[in-house]
Amino acid sequence: MLKLGVIGTHIITDQMLDAAKTTGKYKLTAVYSRTLQRAEEFGKPYGATEFYDDLDRFFEDGDFEVVYVASPNSLHYQQVRKAIENDKFIIVEKPAFVNPSEYSAIESLLAAHPKARLVEAARHIHTKIYQAALKKVDEMKDHHVQGATLTVMKYSSRYDKVLAGEEPYPNIFTLKYAGGALMDLGVYAVYGAVTIYGEPESVVYFPTLAKTGVDAKGVAILNYDKFTVTLNFGKTANSHLDSEVYGLKDTLVFDSIFDTTKVTYYDADQNAHPIEAPVEKNSMTDEMNDFADLFNNPDDEEEMKKYKHWLELSKTVNSVMYSLRQSAQLVFPADNDQE
Repeated sequence: MLKLGVIGTHIITDQMLDAAKTTGKYKLTAVYSRTLQRAEEFGKPYGATEFYDDLDRFFEDGDFEVVYVASPNSLHYQQVRKAIENDKFIIVEKPAFVNPSEYSAIESLLAAHPKARLVEAARHIHTKIYQAALKKVDEMKDHHVQGATLTVMKYSSRYDKVLAGEEPYPNIFTLKYAGGALMDLGVYAVYGAVTIYGEPESVVYFPTLAKTGVDAKGVAILNYDKFTVTLNFGKTANSHLDSEVYGLKDTLVFDSIFDTTKVTYYDADQNAHPIEAPVEKNSMTDEMNDFADLFNNPDDEEEMKKYKHWLELSKTVNSVMYSLRQSAQLVFPADNDQE
């Protein structure tokens, strides 16, 4: 049983802990929050026994092997640094880091602490149905591909406070905390493009800005050698569109590129062929199983192969997202602090 510590006491942490319980491979022991009261309120129902409001004490005294980092985006870098320096296994919520400079510094730190392991919680790419869909894409590539249209758009209830002018604004809608549509939901679409087609040759992003300065929604174009991929994402509207990967006459259709429960392949004659694969009730369960396999066997050859693949994907997604922000002149404070 892996002992688990958490940073961040929000809905996403609840979902992760539910998935962790389903796997039977983790036990929550320690919780860090900005106040002890909040740490205890969150952790005690899950059986945690250690509570901290001091991050250094959390890492130095906490009894855990794995730490889950689900704090605001701009805080990931420093918190992950502390975790690596303490030789922890780390699950960091997407997006892992704000820019390539942060990622490069983390890579150097990982090299200096070979016992540490770092994975990004891009839950959808670990699901069995998504993996089955990628195998179908590989078959389509044997013939002809023409890109994709990937949509991730869901209205955020926290946007109500922005519209009402209630300050302080929610973290996810502020530049200070590296918020916005691209950094929240858009990352799923970027992961989709990168896992399907690899790194694009060039990118451009057309955002619609909220009054807080972050992108509320937007459209991104990823240019590949002979086709483009269109990403449509946002937090201020609801979309009911599927996501599609195009062949010549055939198409692969996802009900959702990030919360995939159904994938259908339409052949050249437009006959529908459902992609068969089990779907977990909690979409984070598959990734928590994958991560537990790595953490329990950190030096196993096959686990290390998967680990290096996940790191490379994460690094590529980080680079693509930074390039998208640059194209739209979206700058976070952390970009000015690059080492």
